[in-house]
Amino acid sequence: MSKTDVVVTGLGATTPLGGDVATTWSALLDGRSGISVLPEEWHEKLPVHFAGQIAQEPSEKLPRPRLRRLDRTQQFALIAAKEAWEDAGSPEVDPIRLGVVVSSGIGGILTILEQYDTFREKGWKRVSPFTVPMLMPNSPAAAISLEYTAQAGSHVPVSACASSAEAVANGVDMIRSGRADVVIAGGTEAAIHPLNIASFASMRALSTRNDDPQTASRPWDAGRDGFVMGEGAGILVLESAEHAAKRGARVYAHASGVGYTNDAYDIVQPDPEGAGQARAITQALVDADLGPDDIVHVNAHATSTPAGDVGETRAIRSALGDAADRVAVTSTKSMTGHLLGGAGAVESIASILALHDGRIPPTINIEELDSDVVVDIVRDKPRDMPTGDVAVINESFGFGGHNIALVFRRA
Repeated sequence: MSKTDVVVTGLGATTPLGGDVATTWSALLDGRSGISVLPEEWHEKLPVHFAGQIAQEPSEKLPRPRLRRLDRTQQFALIAAKEAWEDAGSPEVDPIRLGVVVSSGIGGILTILEQYDTFREKGWKRVSPFTVPMLMPNSPAAAISLEYTAQAGSHVPVSACASSAEAVANGVDMIRSGRADVVIAGGTEAAIHPLNIASFASMRALSTRNDDPQTASRPWDAGRDGFVMGEGAGILVLESAEHAAKRGARVYAHASGVGYTNDAYDIVQPDPEGAGQARAITQALVDADLGPDDIVHVNAHATSTPAGDVGETRAIRSALGDAADRVAVTSTKSMTGHLLGGAGAVESIASILALHDGRIPPTINIEELDSDVVVDIVRDKPRDMPTGDVAVINESFGFGGHNIALVFRRA
């Protein structure tokens, strides 16, 4: 049976590199870092003093009364969704044929922590009546569904740092199943808080390069010492090719294949051989009716952790075989930091634009490539994308063993 062709018609983002897609994409191609020292004094009590903070505050785009009723995750998601919707041409679609799949790996944790502080210091009467609607993990998806009257369904897969890639995959599946013609899909995260940084630092997951934050995120570098926490959101408008064609929509790429697997290896550590990751890639290729030779670029999950980066290159090599020699691999986390539940969607946007614009962004901060890396890493400057009917893979993995692979094919 033939599958419904799903295309990407709109993109929206707010990241440590810029308040929209164009600014973020330009910074990625320029190889600029979005990492900086935290302005709050509390960072001085922690072993990590920096993060990938949002480049443009939501207060510059949303009215103050609305900000007070939205958690920061919701604010980011709404800003990115508005950009994506407008970028798609504000499609006219029957509300019962419009869906939303938007995730967060952690949810409204800033609201939880802030309102608990209010409760302890000032009493229950001072707790915001909007606390629960702000802290719910489904609150960003709910805010977007209300904004656009999406009635086909509103879904929130939560799979740690694979969450927004899984949201995109679920959005593709939602259209293929016939439940929707258009889906707003992606993810958001706002977790820069002393407790969260302390938690990741306690498990030795974060880089501690306080003397030079902009070089701290260094995937595949022999001296990498952990990831850099970031915040932001990425949103895609997915659409059936038939619906997009009827309205004459501009198409960025085809969302052709999805792969889902689980390591069942450890709650935090990935399988060092990357077996589950390789199976996700293979599943996505089969789903897209493509072979390894069709893939020219992989935007890797590569977070800059000692254990994860090299294992992922083994997975790419295992899944693609000899074709891996011709695949350009990059990690845009070297510039954005790790957006946790928002990472997969932002990196999907980078993958799509690499196809659309024909340029692959670099991985920065590699001073000495780890000798165990077994793929071709794009370093320091962009690389031209091959012409023709080619495809790219975006990978996202999360604590708990979640593995998601997405295949996008050139329009």
